[in-house]
Amino acid sequence: MELLVFGHAGPPMLVFPSSMGAFFEYEDRHMIDAVEGKLERGGLQLCCVSSVDGESWYNRRAHPRDRVRRHLQYEDYILTEVVPLMHQLNPHHAIGVTGCSFGAYHAMTFALRRPHIFTWCVAMSGAFDITQFLDGYFDEDCYFLNPPSFLPNLSDANYLDHYRRNKFVLTTGEWDICRAATESFSRLLHHKGIPHSLHIWGDGSKHDWPDWRPMAQAYLP
Repeated sequence: MELLVFGHAGPPMLVFPSSMGAFFEYEDRHMIDAVEGKLERGGLQLCCVSSVDGESWYNRRAHPRDRVRRHLQYEDYILTEVVPLMHQLNPHHAIGVTGCSFGAYHAMTFALRRPHIFTWCVAMSGAFDITQFLDGYFDEDCYFLNPPSFLPNLSDANYLDHYRRNKFVLTTGEWDICRAATESFSRLLHHKGIPHSLHIWGDGSKHDWPDWRPMAQAYLP
């Protein structure tokens, strides 16, 4: 799978595209332009990957179990190929994750499932419940890939300690279609005692790239 790396130094961040997006989406949507100064100064490095959403969650032709299986293959690709490459390119041990819309789901889920690898997360305009893609099907893998399912019941001190040391940023707009989902997830994090910040932008901000560009500029390091 193809990917793009922007920046020569600074904290590395893995960028997930929006629904069914590709590795060049972040550049095409001028998100790279929004953080150009940080990249040029060596304050940030971005690794932009493609999704397989069209073969997993959005593949209505496949049985839900096959959708889940394809996503788990994608997770394996991220962990066994992309993460080692990022470590090879950058001496920073900590890796961040970010994404807009469905990319925010990916970012948050990786941050929660692998908090020892991904130590900070900036989720922009995300909705985190994937049961809508499962047509009523639900198994153990679905449970652990769905943060609103597993996080309320999680009591493992190792995971919770990692979460409380890591950094979580949630952003949304006042007219964003995912505002309610973002605020609900913020309440869930608060209930679990997980420090995070929630930012609701005004000025008519919606669920779109022109609103995500200033968010990236504000919250990516």
